[in-house]
Amino acid sequence: MFKSTITKIIVLCSIIMMAVSSCNNSPKDSNTISKSIKYNTPKYVFLFIGDGMSMPQINMAEAALNYKKEDSKAGIVKLTMHKFPVTGMSTTYAEDRYITDSAAAATALATGHKTSVGTLSMNEDATKKYETIAEMAHRLGKKVGIVTTVSIDHATPAAYYAHVSSRNKYQEIGEQLLNSGFDYFGGGSVKYSSYKNKTYDQFKKEAAEKGYKFVNTKEEISKLNSTSGKVIATLKSFDDPNKGDGAMPYAIDLPRDNDPEDHIVLADFTRQGIKVLDNDKGFFMMVEGGKIDWAGHSNDVASNIQEVIDFDKAIAEAKKFYDLHPNETLIVVTGDHECGGLTLGYAGTHYESSFGILKYQNISFNKFSQLVNQWKKEGTITFDQAMKEVTKYFGLGNKEIPLNKSDIKRLKEAFNLSMGRVKSDKEAVKVLYGYNTPLTVTATQILNNKAGVAWTSYSHTALPTMVFAIGPGAVLFDGYYDNTDVANRIMEAANYQK
Repeated sequence: MFKSTITKIIVLCSIIMMAVSSCNNSPKDSNTISKSIKYNTPKYVFLFIGDGMSMPQINMAEAALNYKKEDSKAGIVKLTMHKFPVTGMSTTYAEDRYITDSAAAATALATGHKTSVGTLSMNEDATKKYETIAEMAHRLGKKVGIVTTVSIDHATPAAYYAHVSSRNKYQEIGEQLLNSGFDYFGGGSVKYSSYKNKTYDQFKKEAAEKGYKFVNTKEEISKLNSTSGKVIATLKSFDDPNKGDGAMPYAIDLPRDNDPEDHIVLADFTRQGIKVLDNDKGFFMMVEGGKIDWAGHSNDVASNIQEVIDFDKAIAEAKKFYDLHPNETLIVVTGDHECGGLTLGYAGTHYESSFGILKYQNISFNKFSQLVNQWKKEGTITFDQAMKEVTKYFGLGNKEIPLNKSDIKRLKEAFNLSMGRVKSDKEAVKVLYGYNTPLTVTATQILNNKAGVAWTSYSHTALPTMVFAIGPGAVLFDGYYDNTDVANRIMEAANYQK
């Protein structure tokens, strides 16, 4: 009887503990509890967004970094973001679709509101504008900076200053950028190739009229400071009309680039942006690693890894600032969605992985596709000649990565498709290869699979994203919640009023 009573008490206590734990993890209850937690209101707020980045991308980068050590036993080397004391997870669905896009996801992270796919910082039918956390900070007299590796008018950065019904309205977004009054735009330029009736020179002229200093060399960028005024900092190469996508080069391609002025990475733009924004009233800075997503769309693990590492180096710059102002600085890191359905594991290698062989890839899918497209134009290259290039850039066929008959058959089929030498079903090709050249996708897939890595999609997935935080108010980001809560909790922590 006594033992039975004790058992019942233990079970009852367990149920109560589980119920309390469940309440603590629910978004509404955790917001209520947070009001009883004391913390300083941060003066400086950083929001880092890895576009297309969830736990698989982070874990893959950490596993790859482990193989750079002399003692590369199974394990991980933690990224800066993963060393932050607070960890959470957020759901990412859009107003009208379970698998979101960058516009709807960025709107949630910028405004605390859901919207439809393709819409930027407005409601689903584009009849109401939502004020963003960047605009709130600006309204409160704080400086604001927006930084990205893709074009500065792309979906994620645009969500912080633009209000449009479609993310594809690039010219309208660019005009709202110049009218935002924000203090610093860094990284990619504008996607002027998609502007309807405005050239890049016209955009730069209008920027000057709005009081923006336009800097595009490493020397000029290195001299930026708190007295520089309003700045648009980008790369000189964007003056070339052939580079109209406005994006920075892939990190994996930089060592090959002949122009030293393009050897500027996200961390550089972040570090110099901090100098521009630093002031007594405080600032808000959003930094995006946009090409993590692009590499995911193309199922390119090696490029994806380098983009995540490049992104984390930018976070490290904010951490340096935090170390100087620990009681006044909040850093929040998250992703807008996962891209590609990345999995650390592959059926063909069972429980084995060989992440170290990924080091043999030394070119992005984008650069290699450009090469393949050039071969198609010339129309003279043979499969054997192409295979020498595949070995050169991906390591496939070398001593450490031997190819079997099935691999060679796949590569040959993809080569013939890429050269237009065989008829193909467009829909079938899209399912098999996505939107890239078949030879490029096949080369990266074979390398990835032999490393023990696989993908499920060429598109986004509904996987929740990670949230990491450090600094005053970081405690608000513990738990499991929605992506809208990331913005709402930044507003709460920093005392930005809607």
